[in-house]
Amino acid sequence: MTRLLKKALEAVRRLPPDSQDQIALAMLSLSASDGEPEKIDPADLPAVLEGLAQMRRREFATDAEVEAAFRRFER
Repeated sequence: MTRLLKKALEAVRRLPPDSQDQIALAMLSLSASDGEPEKIDPADLPAVLEGLAQMRRREFATDAEVEAAFRRFER
């Protein structure tokens, strides 16, 4: 196990059980993919391509925009 993974696991141990489970599910999903790219619904492809173009142009959300987005999930 790498030092970085050990550090990440130590941080996860301090989280509540529900958060630990969410991270564990994400890790299992990522490790089971065998490096295959995730399939994209053709209807979502334009949004994905636009997001990649924004990334290349270094157009990122501000901290305030990210916080506002996360607040919407708390409801």
